[in-house]
Amino acid sequence: MATVQAVLGNLSVEERHVLTAVNTGASTLSLLGSGFIVLCYLCFKELRKFSFKLVFFLALSDMLCSFFSIVGDPSKGFFCYAQGYSTHFFCVASFLWTTTIAFTLHRTVVRHKADVEDFEPMFHLYVWGTSLVMTVLRSIGNEHGHVGHIGRVAAWCWTETGRTGKAVHFFTFYTPLWGAILFNGITYFQVIRMLNNATRMAVGMSDRGSQSDTRADMKALNRWGYYPLILIGSWSFGTVNRIHDFIEPDHKIFWLSVFDVGMAALMGLFNSIAYGLNSSVRRAIYERLDLLPESIRRWFPKKLKSRSQQQQHESELVSLRIEDQRQ
Repeated sequence: MATVQAVLGNLSVEERHVLTAVNTGASTLSLLGSGFIVLCYLCFKELRKFSFKLVFFLALSDMLCSFFSIVGDPSKGFFCYAQGYSTHFFCVASFLWTTTIAFTLHRTVVRHKADVEDFEPMFHLYVWGTSLVMTVLRSIGNEHGHVGHIGRVAAWCWTETGRTGKAVHFFTFYTPLWGAILFNGITYFQVIRMLNNATRMAVGMSDRGSQSDTRADMKALNRWGYYPLILIGSWSFGTVNRIHDFIEPDHKIFWLSVFDVGMAALMGLFNSIAYGLNSSVRRAIYERLDLLPESIRRWFPKKLKSRSQQQQHESELVSLRIEDQRQ
């Protein structure tokens, strides 16, 4: 993870071993979680809708970010450069994809537009282009090489040298990160406020049908309102640690570094649970379980059957909105 490279200086060998273990363990969980979402998208044709396609690219970015964070420094030369650039590139792409999901939800729910699929080429240009620019800019003021040596083994590539490198790192990673957090927060706030107004209007009109639909929307959106907190929780410790390191570069706070590395590495897992394990994915999984022989299904909890039947009447909010407006 991009944050690991900045926390290893002035730490003992034992502390570096701990940070390496924390990063590897948390990144592995994120790799498994995001990889599961990618696998679901590739295996289940019914999930290949535009709304979930954005989740697929988010999970793909998380998966590659976690992978390059785990592999560390494969060797000197080209592979060292590739590992450093790739980690930064896919970590930036990850939180940028969350802004495209927020934009899609806002345009569909608040502005009642059904043209979000037309924005897909623009989304790719925005995410991959911005990630590339931020990754290239980060090379300014940095000395590419091995960082985090433990014995004879180098843990990561690409270290910042001096205040210039640290300032560039903050500008190319944490500035767009907190911009994405601000955008997501404002967007979800507007969406939830609009649905709250719709709920009050339905109650005032005593329209039970509208009340039922709006309450279903609100139930689905309750968790969407917490999505900006994923980025905040994942990167708050890292932001504080970067600021502290810039002010006092010779004094590392070990416990802060542990939370910095661990929470940042878990971002992929948090995203896969929040964005990926929605009703559409669960329904697809439950339907496959129903196809298993009875001798195997009886080992699963009985409530899976009722859940499978319930999921037949549910669908992801964004997909529903898009389809309804097309008719």
